[in-house]
Amino acid sequence: MRSPFPGMDPFLEGQEWEDFHSSFNVLMRDTLSSKLEPKYFARVERRVYLERDVEDQPDQPQWRRSDLAIVTANPWWSRPDNPSDSAVATLEASVECLVPMAEERRETYLVIRERTTFEVVTVLETLSPANKQATADGHREYLKKREELLESKSHFVELDLLRGGQRMPLCEPRPRGDFFAMVSRVERRPRVDVFAWSLRQRMPEIPIPLAKGDPDVKLDLQAVFDTVYERAHYELSLNYQAELRPALNADDAAWLRERITAAATKPA
Repeated sequence: MRSPFPGMDPFLEGQEWEDFHSSFNVLMRDTLSSKLEPKYFARVERRVYLERDVEDQPDQPQWRRSDLAIVTANPWWSRPDNPSDSAVATLEASVECLVPMAEERRETYLVIRERTTFEVVTVLETLSPANKQATADGHREYLKKREELLESKSHFVELDLLRGGQRMPLCEPRPRGDFFAMVSRVERRPRVDVFAWSLRQRMPEIPIPLAKGDPDVKLDLQAVFDTVYERAHYELSLNYQAELRPALNADDAAWLRERITAAATKPA
């Protein structure tokens, strides 16, 4: 079964993003591979970082809560005023508390390399919610990686298929849209090409630049998305009655409900 929407499915963002993100990267690799051979190859690579999340203390070390911690009994306030007293106050039960711990996060991205030299030619990043959360370590880690890529000798393609969170910085106002793809060519920096589309539109076909002298290859984002959705059967797990964040305007909300209702009543 296909998604109820002509393009990106906004319900994936809050419910199935981790599974979708990894599957989307793998299928982009598979889709591009036949177009890249024999001079190039594509691989899914991974970065690992520790996430500490305390939004109200952005300048302090940030941590997540762990599952369990135990504080021993008999604290100072249970001790007798006079050590010589024969009666000693005791506690019968310990107190269960939480201790802060960092959480390991793994994010995948796609790399195109030249076959004989293994040189990185192009990097494709699909943003995750943590990359767009201003107070999260994932945001800082990604901005650092993004800056390194923009200063490198590799082309850089950035996909933002998320409605929520903070948009990645540009020096000029971005075009109107719900979703974006940025194509940054080495020879044109700091100029970049930005593709924008709305919730109601099909996802575009975008160019993937290669080494100088070689033509771009095309990547049909909608075709990749449709295949991932159908193979994963996301219609079985997505709650299409859930409230979207951020909220839609009235017109888009009405359109969305019409699409969901039509899909639910469509014969199998």
